[in-house]
Formats: sequence, structure tokens, C-alpha cells
Amino acid sequence: MAAPNPSRFFRTRLSPPGRLPLLALAAGLVLAGCTKPVEKVEEARPVRVVKVAAGSVEGGAEFSGEVRARVESRLGFRVGGKIVSRKVDVGTPVRRGQVLMQLDPRDLELAQAQANAALKAAESNRDLARAELKRYQDLREKNFVSQAVLDSKETAFKAAQASYDQAVAALRNQSNQAGYAVLVADADGVVTGVDAEVGQVVAAGTPVVRVAQLGEKEVVIGIPEDRVDAIKQAVEARVRTWARPEQVIPGKLRELSPVADPATRTYAARIAIPKAPEDVRLGMTAYVAFSEKSTDNAIRLPLNALFKDKSGTAVWVVENGAVKLVPVQLAGTAGNEVLVAGGIEPGQTVVTAGVNQLKPGQKVRLLATENTAALPAGAAK
Repeated sequence: MAAPNPSRFFRTRLSPPGRLPLLALAAGLVLAGCTKPVEKVEEARPVRVVKVAAGSVEGGAEFSGEVRARVESRLGFRVGGKIVSRKVDVGTPVRRGQVLMQLDPRDLELAQAQANAALKAAESNRDLARAELKRYQDLREKNFVSQAVLDSKETAFKAAQASYDQAVAALRNQSNQAGYAVLVADADGVVTGVDAEVGQVVAAGTPVVRVAQLGEKEVVIGIPEDRVDAIKQAVEARVRTWARPEQVIPGKLRELSPVADPATRTYAARIAIPKAPEDVRLGMTAYVAFSEKSTDNAIRLPLNALFKDKSGTAVWVVENGAVKLVPVQLAGTAGNEVLVAGGIEPGQTVVTAGVNQLKPGQKVRLLATENTAALPAGAAK
């Protein structure tokens, strides 16, 4: 049997419209076999970089706080009672001895009268015992009474004298209690708060008025736990107020709490400003900048040069036109810059912009190169 002829099959089985797709497919396969694949060229990403250099850096930090008086007293009555009078308002200047509030004195006055009456009774008993003792002493000299009777009269006189002394002390104490119904300022100052009103019944010692004493002012700030040791070694403190930021006031660390605040987890610090101008008022917002000791041969980088991942802090270093991720150890801050303790060396080139868009080994094109040694500490990039 003769073999089938393909050309005859196409001529007989396929009509002219059916032949066109097959011819096009065959031509495409021939062209695909002859065409070379196009090589994909990686485009270099433009980056801004800085050339690392070591130099002397003066570290520091700035914290915000509030201007307060060095001494602010919370005054309260030394006895309990009902408030019948309030003489001051918030912001009222007061002088030492000036009346601030007053309690209802009637109960205290009655107690004072009772103590006075008890004193008079004790005084009468003492005088009677003294007279009897004198009389029995005369009778004893004439041998009309025994020594035992005289001894009993001496004992009665001593008891009467002790009762009198007790009544005198009770009267003095009750007189003081009556005087405590009037609350007075213990120093010159200004009222910063009123915590009780007329008609309110308060217990002894309950704070009712807050008075800030005139004199030295200070700024209260909160220090994070990682900056406590550095603040203790700070060589200088400069204070500025939000109202007048151009005015710098010298300050000094006066007190640093050894215990962190349970709410903010910061350590309260008080910065004394003995030379504060008159326009620095209580309650103003203030900023305290600390200058730490100068660090020689320190490497500093802009904050935007840091790259943070799960392993820690790193920077992108440019080598041979490509970048690689290098872990670094930080030693602190200097204004808007960070101090690097290890991981990079002077002379290396570090990316300062677009660090989150890079990947290891990526080709880069340098836009500009700066030298960290030529930049002042704290300069913004």
C-alpha cells in the first residue's frame, strides 16, 4: 500500500482559509528560534551619601518641662472644722502672716473656756492644800499631830500642785488650738491653688491652699532612664522658655529623683535657675539643654542614615558602586545627629537618604558626598 502524501492531504482536507493559521504558527516558531533573549540591565539607584570622618563632638540632649517655685507649700489647718471664710484667690500675692482661711471658732472657744475653768479649780485645790500643809506643819512642831498625818498633807499638796500644772498646760494647748482656726501664710509668695471652699468641713492637716514662695525658680523635667547617667555628668545646663526662645538662662542640676515615676517611667529632675529674669513666670513651658563632655575621635551620622530591622541598627555602606548593610553600635546623640561607637570606620561612604528603598548588593549612583568632619555637631541634614 502506498504511503499517504501530505501535500495531497492539505490540498484535499484543508480549505484555503484553514491553512493560514498553521502557516503563521510555523513562521512564528522559526523566528523565535532565531531571536536572541534581551539582557535586563539593572538601573543604578541615585542616593545621597556622606563620607565618614572622626572628630571632636560635644554631646547633649534637650528636655521640656515647667517652671516652678523651688518651695511650694500645701497649707492646711492644724485642727478640723468647718471653713467659714476664704480670703484669697488663685494668683493672689500674700505676705508672711496674712490670713488665708478661717474655721468656725465656736467649738474651740468653748473648749478653751472649759480648760480655763479647770485651771481655776486646780488652782483653788492647790491653795487649799498649801494652807493645810502649813497648818499641820505648825501643829507638828507643837507635837499635836503625828508625822504620818503631816506626810499625808504633804502628799496631798504635791498632788494638787501637779493637777494645777496639768491644768495650765491644758489651757495653753487649748489656746493654741483656738488660734489654729485661722490659717496664715508662713512666707511671702503667691497662691497657686485653692483646694477647699467655704462651708466645707475639713480634717486636721488636709491641704486647702497652695502657696509658692517667692525667690529662686526652677524647671522640673523628666529624664528617660537611658539618659540618667549622662545627665549626671553634664557640664552645663541652658534653659530657654517657649515665650522667649532666644533668651538663654544658665541653670544647674539641683535634684535628680532616684525612683522613676510609675506613670511616665521617667526620673524627675529639678534645674535651678537662680538668675531667672522677672518675666519668667511660674507655669511657663521651658526647655533644658544639657552639654556633655567633649568626645574625641567620635563618628557622627545624620539620623536619616540609620536603618532599623529585626537584628538592630545598621547603615548602608557604598563599596564598588553597590551597597551593603553594616550593623553599627550607637553611643548617644549630638543635636540632630547620632554618635557611632563601632561598626564603621573613617573614610567609608554611608547612604543618608532613601535607606528604606535599598537592598544588599544593589547598584547605586552617588548624587552628592559630604564630609561629616566638616559639619557642626547638631546640624540638620
